[in-house]
Amino acid sequence: MSSKVTIRRLPSGVPGLDNLLGGGLPEFSFNLIAGTPGSGKTTLAHQMMFSLATPEYRALFFTVLGEPTLKMLRYQQQFAFFDHDKINQSIRFVNLATELLEGDFDRVLARIAAEVKDFEPRLVFVDSFRSVVQSGRPQDGNVFDLQHFVQQLGMQMTSWQATTFLIGEYLAPESESSPVFTVADGILWLSQNLHRNSMVRKMQVVKMRGQAQAPGLHTFRISEAGVQVFPRAIVQPHEAVGPAPAGGTERVSMGVAGLDEMLGGGLPAGYSLLAVGPSGSGKTILSTAFLAEGARCGETGVIAAFEKSPSQLLNNKLHALVSAGQVGVIDTRSLDLSIDETLHDLIEMIHRMQAKRVVIDSLSGFELALAPEFSEDFRGSLYRMVAELTSMGVTILMTSELEDRYTDLRFSPFGSAFLADAILVQRYVELAGQLRRVFSVVKVRGSDHSKDIRLFDINDEGIVIGESLSEYDGIMTGHPRIGS
Repeated sequence: MSSKVTIRRLPSGVPGLDNLLGGGLPEFSFNLIAGTPGSGKTTLAHQMMFSLATPEYRALFFTVLGEPTLKMLRYQQQFAFFDHDKINQSIRFVNLATELLEGDFDRVLARIAAEVKDFEPRLVFVDSFRSVVQSGRPQDGNVFDLQHFVQQLGMQMTSWQATTFLIGEYLAPESESSPVFTVADGILWLSQNLHRNSMVRKMQVVKMRGQAQAPGLHTFRISEAGVQVFPRAIVQPHEAVGPAPAGGTERVSMGVAGLDEMLGGGLPAGYSLLAVGPSGSGKTILSTAFLAEGARCGETGVIAAFEKSPSQLLNNKLHALVSAGQVGVIDTRSLDLSIDETLHDLIEMIHRMQAKRVVIDSLSGFELALAPEFSEDFRGSLYRMVAELTSMGVTILMTSELEDRYTDLRFSPFGSAFLADAILVQRYVELAGQLRRVFSVVKVRGSDHSKDIRLFDINDEGIVIGESLSEYDGIMTGHPRIGS
């Protein structure tokens, strides 16, 4: 017979946060929300409080700031999560400024205890707890009183069956010696970093006792809706980028006559295809054909276009597909994106539309749209994103701008060709006094494919594949022979 105690997990009410915490907030836990000034600590605390508080599950919010509570609420009520009807019914605000004037820990603790006994809350917040610490420090630097205060507060809140949150501004070196970091059951660390002209907010679950939290730093945004966390995609040890070998698996058509034959019968379902080539070589047209063919076969698709605005994108054949609800468009107009945020939007739309095909056009534009902090680790972040998407079973077409150097053959400007299960290269060649486009399939993982270099043209109908370049052997000028 198991004597294991089951700890109830409270939903935080913050999108994405429960995934970081390992399923939610442990009930009756003693937590610290810490970080740099302006990183969103108070907003995060209020969003959780307004989400959880009910007349039967009340919340008590202690403020120790010099500014009045009404001033704080004036700004917090701008967020969508704020509910004025809960004030004084489900939520009570208490200011501890008077008790802090004398710097007496016992008096502060007694006031907190009296308010808790009177209101009987299930949630207790103290903002800013660091103000309590600083006001109570004696001149001789006696840390024992502070440690005793923290321990007493934690024990009392637990005995009152209250889930507690202490909010404070801390710097990393300070956290190593602060007793509250030792006593706390859970620690959320918030930060905001200015990198060149971009500001990026990040969150870390430093610890959460009794449950497995998501490791590492995770980006988050603060909008009119409040805080939204974008959990960092983590490749599990048993996962591999790309599906199993293609022998006997289902194939999907690319929508270009002749290309399926070059791929060995079409692109294996669930594969990622990287189409690379210089500007104007037809990568976006190929993407359109791929999505249009999916719609013809009853498969919905999603496109994230980073080189064109939605209005420019919808001037082509995609307009009818989007209008018919067969293709969804990810809005990528905002800069300073993170890959985790883009992946979140992609997964959300894939689930909503039950999409089978995904296009990212292009990786080059995607890198430019990212905040500089993320573009520096673009290769690693892209690895996690492709692994997450392919594990969902969708078929992916990624395009990438590739400068045609005319003297060598490359497959990716990021050294990330290994991420793709299949690679299609588009190039220009000078042939019989004309600049012509050519296709070549570099690889299809686990499957045979054509080794030919095929000419192709682009007309009103799309891409038209022509004969093999071998028909013109010895006539090509101006460029080295591919593969030489």
